[in-house]
Amino acid sequence: MSSLTRTPPQPSSGEPSSEGGEDAETAGPTPTGTLSAAGAASAGSASGTPANASGRATPGRAPKRTSPTRTLMRLAPFVRPVRARLIGSALAALAASAAGLVVPLVLRAIVDGPMAHARDDSVHGLVVPALLVLLLGVAEAGLFGVRRQLTARPLARVEGALRDALYRRLQRLPVSFHDQWPSGQLLSRAISDLATIRQFLAFGMIFLFVNVATFLIGIGVMLSLAWSLGLVTIAVTVPLVWLSFLFEGRYKLVTRRAQDQVGDLATTTEEAVLGIRVLKAFGRHRTMARRFLAQARELRGTELQKIRLLATIWCVIVVLPETAIGVALAIGVVQVAHGTLTTGTLVAYFSTVMALRWPVESIGYLLANANDAASATTRFFEVMDAPAAPGEAEEEPAAADPVPADAGADAAAAEAAKAAEPGRGVIRFEGVRFRYADAPPGSEDLLRGIDLEVRPGETMALVGATGCGKTTLTALIPRLYDATGGRITVDGTDVRELPVRRLRALVSVAFEDPILFSASVRENVAMGLPPGMPEEERREAVERALRIAQAGFAHDLPDGVDTQVGEQGLSLSGGQRQRLALARAVVASPAFLVLDDPLSALDVHTEALVEEALRQVLATTTALVVAHRPSTVMLADRVALLEGGRIAAVGTHAELLASSPAYRHLLSTPDTPDTPDTPDDEGAVLDTAAAEEI
Repeated sequence: MSSLTRTPPQPSSGEPSSEGGEDAETAGPTPTGTLSAAGAASAGSASGTPANASGRATPGRAPKRTSPTRTLMRLAPFVRPVRARLIGSALAALAASAAGLVVPLVLRAIVDGPMAHARDDSVHGLVVPALLVLLLGVAEAGLFGVRRQLTARPLARVEGALRDALYRRLQRLPVSFHDQWPSGQLLSRAISDLATIRQFLAFGMIFLFVNVATFLIGIGVMLSLAWSLGLVTIAVTVPLVWLSFLFEGRYKLVTRRAQDQVGDLATTTEEAVLGIRVLKAFGRHRTMARRFLAQARELRGTELQKIRLLATIWCVIVVLPETAIGVALAIGVVQVAHGTLTTGTLVAYFSTVMALRWPVESIGYLLANANDAASATTRFFEVMDAPAAPGEAEEEPAAADPVPADAGADAAAAEAAKAAEPGRGVIRFEGVRFRYADAPPGSEDLLRGIDLEVRPGETMALVGATGCGKTTLTALIPRLYDATGGRITVDGTDVRELPVRRLRALVSVAFEDPILFSASVRENVAMGLPPGMPEEERREAVERALRIAQAGFAHDLPDGVDTQVGEQGLSLSGGQRQRLALARAVVASPAFLVLDDPLSALDVHTEALVEEALRQVLATTTALVVAHRPSTVMLADRVALLEGGRIAAVGTHAELLASSPAYRHLLSTPDTPDTPDTPDDEGAVLDTAAAEEI
């Protein structure tokens, strides 16, 4: 289309701009929902099935229908600190657009003045109008530059605040939330969705206001120039508004589906990367590749659907105004021919029309951008609105609150000293029941009335068949999950009445599946220490914990204990990871220690060394140890047998061997009879290493 418009071609990033396109600083990375090649390759899905890559239903799908405006208004608390700059940016952009609308009036003065009354000296009459047009152009460019400066850095801070709030919320949400949500869905919300929101705040929101205001001002200018021609142009406004609302409703559904499928694809990618050893070992990399390709094709299909919708509305938005322009041009030429309209007025009118083409033609893109941002905002608040774990919300310190230099260490020492007092250090389960939130309706509780007491300074081994709820029971103590019935007390106080931070300072846990972070060995072990401890004391505590866990191998790594272990510690063997996790659990000399099968990945000789060192630690703490092997059971003073969701028996190892067939069966080897002939045969049920130790 030939035109006199100032609007440059649409940038390749998919963001049309009256300023020549927003730069990376303002627009940020290409978000889901833009019409770029990158967006088409990385977003959307045609299927819209509410399931993630693993086939499990994804939480957060099928949100309540709310208007995009109401959804975006929820961002107000995050935007409020920079609202003055946003208002200034919008006013600067509006002033720039208004300066552009003054140019047609200057053109009318030129055409109806010096050009209509051409004389030899008429060129002198053009100097002032020409300088005025130049001045208006410079002012317009300068104001758009001011707009960028006002929004770029503040909105980067807004995006950072949103991401920080999301991360903090994820840390406070209960473990049950993370059990149900695929990590890829959370990652896509923290990265691409927040980038989409920032792009809208920096560009879409401002120009929705500016372009509507510019259009209204332009309509006023056109009516003042030639009201009959103005009415012809205005006549297309009603169908344009109706079609825009129709487009908005359809586009909103498609963009939400695209963003959800981006999260699913991220989950598939993450699983493939983390499980690359399994995929290669079983030769299943092609299967995973086919799954990834199928999802990528669905994403491409949804993006093409978005493009078709946007292309349709763009076509309508262009055709209707162009038709009106053609009709107005014909009427205007007739009026000029009959002398009822001056040539300068006709030129000014159509110059104004060309200046309004960008505000009109951009409406489709801006509505799409607003719906992308509204969908991203909905996904963001799906996480933010999830209820925090009980006791966690009030525990979160303000970001500006400094931690006093030895506060954490002093508190931990005080708690440990209290636990060491006579009569303190008791863990008691009273009628504890538990079922997972996603358990099938009508199914029995996993734990059905647990009654158990772990005495001060006692080590209690918890034994039971695989899947009977041992790990779940231990997770109830530090409130990773909350019991659905009964109560758990620590020194007579219900754990639900203790501040979560204090409870977790008292209780230290080593999980069966050792998780390490992308940090050094020292940093991973020191995570078990309270904040604020002096550096020298931290180093000594880490070295002591490494000795207890028989993790001397850390000093032989390339950079010693400062060696980076990589994501999830996969650069280490399973036994090495388990020993570091054990070191992390004992590093703070906790008052209560929960060990979930802590020696399962160790060889017999290393296990014996670790057990010997652990006995020194267990002698000074109250401990609950999940055990699957006789050698681990021998660390305990007493043993509790978990069966059928209840504690079936409690006693010493020898007592249970003599009185409980189920216990004998659990600790027996395949070629060992379940019932010993005499009490002296109890050693027959132990493995070789444990028998030698006895």
